[in-house]
Amino acid sequence: MIKVGIVGATGYTGVELLRLLAPRKDVSIDVVTSREMEGTPVSALFPNLRGHVDIPFTVPDDEVLSRCDVVFFATPHNVAMKSARTLIERGVRVIDLSADFRLKDRAEWEHWYKEEHQSPELIDLAVYGLPEVNRAKIREATLIAVPGCYPTAVQLGFIPLLEAGLVDPTRLIADAKSGVSGAGRKAAVGSLLSEASESLNAYGVAGHRHLPEISQGLRQAAGGNVGLTFIPHLTPMIRGIHATLYATPVGEVDPKALQALYEKRYADEPFVDVMPAGSQPATRNVRGSNRCQIAVHYLKASNTIVVLSVIDNLVKGAAGQAVQNMNILFGCEETAGLDGIALLP
Repeated sequence: MIKVGIVGATGYTGVELLRLLAPRKDVSIDVVTSREMEGTPVSALFPNLRGHVDIPFTVPDDEVLSRCDVVFFATPHNVAMKSARTLIERGVRVIDLSADFRLKDRAEWEHWYKEEHQSPELIDLAVYGLPEVNRAKIREATLIAVPGCYPTAVQLGFIPLLEAGLVDPTRLIADAKSGVSGAGRKAAVGSLLSEASESLNAYGVAGHRHLPEISQGLRQAAGGNVGLTFIPHLTPMIRGIHATLYATPVGEVDPKALQALYEKRYADEPFVDVMPAGSQPATRNVRGSNRCQIAVHYLKASNTIVVLSVIDNLVKGAAGQAVQNMNILFGCEETAGLDGIALLP
């Protein structure tokens, strides 16, 4: 039995973790924390969990959390980096869903997050939790940094091209759209129905915090520097990421070979679905599931490779990927608790 603690479980990522973990017979949800909701049953805040998770929220307590085998941090940035060290020293595995340990360059992290990193000694210890790239390292990890939602969709789309050296790594474009749940559960004007509905807008055009994370992963795949233009957009839907990716090939392109490249690269990946040639995946195809659907196209007229990559931002883009990491870490079947079929309509 894997004893689990979840810190900061009142947001969308937290409730998604609870939804995925609660039905499992090999997992015991022992601690769910929230300072604001202390003493309140989890199911009172999230009625969908009635009969599944009825324990009360408690304040974070290192002594209590140290009795867990693994602690998930479903918190804003700057929380895990203040608490992870104590838990790790006591033998607890930590899976952080925030950005605290995703970037390997401390100065770059501090530039984008506008504060001093509180646990720089843990940065090198952290394993970037993209299973399709780092599965072997995840198995031995003490601290896992779960990738962001945009970085997951964009990296999975570009990686096969960069690993094979088929495109110019200095001319990559990622045009990505997200549902409003990506902004979290906090009250914010931009997420109000009357603000976000019937509208689509770009944001972070001058620079988005996920840009350095995506670039870091793409540099690893390319084996050198990359040039990435990344423009995120907010769309009037609750869940989903749709990334349309553009790359310029460096030689002749055989569309059949291009399709075969993606099929071979992800043939053994349980949560990457390479669709048939000519397909156009939609976010509704993956809603509520841990799958990433990918389709690759070659536009001969403009000599451009276009990759379409879709995920559910709260599952493969957050909680589902965190559980996938836990499964790998503890030697469980990697698909345990994650093999549910996407919701339609």
